Amino acid sequence: MKDYTRPSEIKNIRGVGIQITWEDGHLSEFSYEYFRVSCQCAACVDEWTGASLIKRETIPKDIHPEDLFQVGNYAIQIIWSDGHNTGIYSFDLLRKICPCEACMSVNQ
Repeated sequence: MKDYTRPSEIKNIRGVGIQITWEDGHLSEFSYEYFRVSCQCAACVDEWTGASLIKRETIPKDIHPEDLFQVGNYAIQIIWSDGHNTGIYSFDLLRKICPCEACMSVNQ
């Protein structure tokens, strides 16, 4: 069975967001703010309740990646302009939180 949660291309579109083309041809476009607020690291999510600890209003309006790199064959890590660097975004998570209309209607 083919794994469609792997990206075929990841692009940082400067000033816009992160664009991921998946092996099945699906295109996910994430604004920087959406991507940053979706971080699942221990500093951003309460380990006991799963509640988000990061508030959208605390994210700088000019947030952007300083660096972005692949972690193994399962995730990407971003060094953010606000100094945050501990979040690893698995491909499974990124496909699950794709903000496009089609994915949002399936994942609700």
